[in-house]
Amino acid sequence: MSVGRVGVHHPTRAAVTAMGNNEKDAREPEIELFVKAGSDGESIGNCPFSQRLFMILWLKGVVFNVTTVDLKRKPPELQKLAPGTPPPFLTFNGDVRTDVNAIADFLEAQLTPPSRYPSLAPKHEESNLAGNDIFAKFSAFIKNTKKEANDKLQAALLKAFQKLDLYLAEPLRGETPVQGAGGRPESQRPFLDGDELTLADCNLLPKLHIVTVTHKQQHK
Repeated sequence: MSVGRVGVHHPTRAAVTAMGNNEKDAREPEIELFVKAGSDGESIGNCPFSQRLFMILWLKGVVFNVTTVDLKRKPPELQKLAPGTPPPFLTFNGDVRTDVNAIADFLEAQLTPPSRYPSLAPKHEESNLAGNDIFAKFSAFIKNTKKEANDKLQAALLKAFQKLDLYLAEPLRGETPVQGAGGRPESQRPFLDGDELTLADCNLLPKLHIVTVTHKQQHK
């Protein structure tokens, strides 16, 4: 795995500074995110799990470095850092963390109020589950090689999308709805859990992006 670092001040390395924080606080944790490289071996690849962690760090407003990893090559330093572990993973003040779900929970616990970092936890537990089966059903549909199973897999995928649409249309607890078609109350929220992006969106949006891109490529 060859290594390339994404940045703006230096061709191989730079800090990614989010939310207008231009100077690194003395107490700022040292974070390096290792992500799958694109086809050129250097740019950030189309990996929903890498994008999920990138979104979390970006929304937190923390300074962090991004290192792209070319899976076709294997630098010794990376094998020592996280032996046998494919990206994404990260180091936090020198400690290596490799499980994506555990990393998301860890970042929320470490970078959260009363510190200057915003909480990204959804206020509604059900938001964490919204759309959680879409990517698996899409993968099953797109990778299917048996023609007789195609209609069934497509129907399952469409049902998962319909379920997500219903959740987004249903007003959340405490939300002021608008009058929709047929006089039914409908939600106006732009994101899964309300007016702000949360961990639930960080998990779902990269997967929906891949579904969209793949669909467009297949229907050119």
